[in-house]
Amino acid sequence: MNDKKLPGGFSRRDFLRASGVVAGGAMLAGLPGVPALAGEKVIRIGYVSPQTGPLAPFAAADRFILDGVTQLLKNRIDIAGKAYRLEVLVRDSQSNPNRAAEVASELILSDGVDLMLVSSTPETTNPVSDQCEINEVPCISTVAPWQPWFFTRGGKPDQGFEWTYHFFWGLEDVIGAYTAMWEGLPGDKVVGGLFPNDGDGNAWGDSKLGFPPVLAQKGFQLVDPGRFQSLTDDFSAQIAAFRKGEAEIVTGVVIPPDLATFWTQARQQGFRPKVVSVGKALLFPSAVQALGPAGQNLSTEIWWSPQHPFSSSLDGRTSAQLATAYTQATGKQWTQPLGFVHALFELAVDILRRTAQVGDPHAVREALLATELNTVVGPVSWKHGPVKNVAKTPLVAGQWRQGGAFGYDLVITANRTAPNIPLGGEMQPITYGG
Repeated sequence: MNDKKLPGGFSRRDFLRASGVVAGGAMLAGLPGVPALAGEKVIRIGYVSPQTGPLAPFAAADRFILDGVTQLLKNRIDIAGKAYRLEVLVRDSQSNPNRAAEVASELILSDGVDLMLVSSTPETTNPVSDQCEINEVPCISTVAPWQPWFFTRGGKPDQGFEWTYHFFWGLEDVIGAYTAMWEGLPGDKVVGGLFPNDGDGNAWGDSKLGFPPVLAQKGFQLVDPGRFQSLTDDFSAQIAAFRKGEAEIVTGVVIPPDLATFWTQARQQGFRPKVVSVGKALLFPSAVQALGPAGQNLSTEIWWSPQHPFSSSLDGRTSAQLATAYTQATGKQWTQPLGFVHALFELAVDILRRTAQVGDPHAVREALLATELNTVVGPVSWKHGPVKNVAKTPLVAGQWRQGGAFGYDLVITANRTAPNIPLGGEMQPITYGG
């Protein structure tokens, strides 16, 4: 939207806040600290993620990252040679798009955040980004392929958005990473698609922008039984379609409960594909561990891992060191969003430190647009993206293999899309007993 000032130099956001047109709700500071001094300018960062509900695994590392930011910055940030009080206000979307929009509105209109951060799936990133675009607040989002973030919100490549910016990979990258894995195995090129009726599923299954046209170009045949509602308890129709089409590969983007239901029913009904490459559900160690031995050699995209050759701009830790620190602090296996949530705060701190005018959203946006930062997930810049407002990060793919301290390790088996990220093994077909 256009940057419009009301009489007296007030922005639309200033007017709404001053006139009391704000959403209710108590301030839940994500980071503890002492109260600000009278008259002291407080810099506020809003952060929204799905901490509860079906998407909660995406936010499993949030507290570790937030605690680390607290320890490192001590609730202060230096801008233009002056120290300011820093608050990070954390909100839970509850895995609900409506709730995500609601808490974003509260952060903007009631809490007056200077910069919004949001992570994890279009159901979270899109409603939060929309609130920021409407209210002229700089926003950085991640952990959603850029197409469902950009096009689903009505983005036009020649125009883009004014206040909302995204960094992640795109469907072109996940298709490239998946097909690089599949081409490493012999067999028919028939692929069964599991695409739910949500932002990711509709984007991945889109006949123009998603998997179908690219798979056809690469010589694969797609069996697409149509969209389904998440949290379904019966995948018999999809399994029957895949068996009829003689699919040897299954792909899609589903939540962990749906993957568990599908895979259990597929094995019960005698459907035995050589490859299952699924986004979202297979990202998390907990989801694979819950499958027991049936999780062996299931595959997924890998956006970040301890093997990624990048380091944090905040504390200098390598990807491997960050993953080790997380395991030592929590007793849990590293998870892919760990790197990207860390990178969100790397970007926030870098941008705010370079802001020319404290409290001016236009100045924050200008600093954002000038970003050239090497983060723990790779270099981030919005100067050379596929469309305005998008910065791309590298993507590879791999398989879950039994072994290690947690039962399964994620092994990189295809790096054609990002050769600087090292391979950890070769692609293997799924095997079945009996």
